[in-house]
Amino acid sequence: MDKDKIYDVVIIGGGPAGLTAGVYAGRARMATLLVEKGISGGQMALTEMVENYPGFPRGIAGAELANRMEEQATHFGVEILNDEVEGLEVQEPVKVVRTAGGGEVRTRCLILATGADHRRLGVPGEEEYSGRGVSYCATCDGAFFRDQDLIVVGGGDSAVEEGLFLTRFARSVTIVHRRDELRAQAILQERAKREPKVRFVWNTVVEAIHGDGQKVTGVATRDVRTGQRGELPAAGVFIYVGMNPGTAFLPAGVALDGEKYVVVDGNLQTSVPGVFAAGDCRQKQVRQVANAVGDGTVAAMMAEKYVAALEG
Repeated sequence: MDKDKIYDVVIIGGGPAGLTAGVYAGRARMATLLVEKGISGGQMALTEMVENYPGFPRGIAGAELANRMEEQATHFGVEILNDEVEGLEVQEPVKVVRTAGGGEVRTRCLILATGADHRRLGVPGEEEYSGRGVSYCATCDGAFFRDQDLIVVGGGDSAVEEGLFLTRFARSVTIVHRRDELRAQAILQERAKREPKVRFVWNTVVEAIHGDGQKVTGVATRDVRTGQRGELPAAGVFIYVGMNPGTAFLPAGVALDGEKYVVVDGNLQTSVPGVFAAGDCRQKQVRQVANAVGDGTVAAMMAEKYVAALEG
């Protein structure tokens, strides 16, 4: 990274949206820097097997897909900096990115691709068994639990939708919810209540996730009204208690919605000219690798047009 250089575009985040944006920006011969605080690929890299990305009929390991995307981006000249962004100055034509490592990068254009993390329960066993029975994505992992008993934690749209999806594979799906009624849309509730494989445990929270050292075997529960504790056996626990978008570091000028997702227009431009957002950090209904890739494509192409207009 050249500290005196003014980049055409800096991409913040190295998940599928950010890496794809890098591929397109690099191919357009834009001077491109991608800043990623962790491993390339984001949540995709932590997924054991991605079975629903086009072109891989037998699936592909998430880490391998991430490595391939990174290799493709660097092949087209994208520079990658492993650091965490701590602050931005976005109102001027030349924008400034400041990192935790003390770096300061100047750029004509920004693409925010910081993703969103699934909110954790924060209970014992959750981290230990993540990827070994604890999951936050039924679409990604449901097929690994054929004819097994599963638990879904949550009561919103995602919990019910993903619970219904799991019935394609599971022997049974138990939805554990801390209240006595769901928050999901009425039509989803109706479908779930008609589904013979689905049952509900109301007014209950999960206090711990148990396993045998290799995989999940069940959860410890507590009734929030009576305090009574219990145990539910299961081979997998799917957790849907909300998302936390990676937007806490953004300056006030970048408009966010009520849930802290970045607000964008049809071209994925934010409220600040020259700042675009792609992938799970922005407002959207579906959060999958495939549409993150689409977002990265659009954001990079719009960034190219923005920079070209600056240059006259």
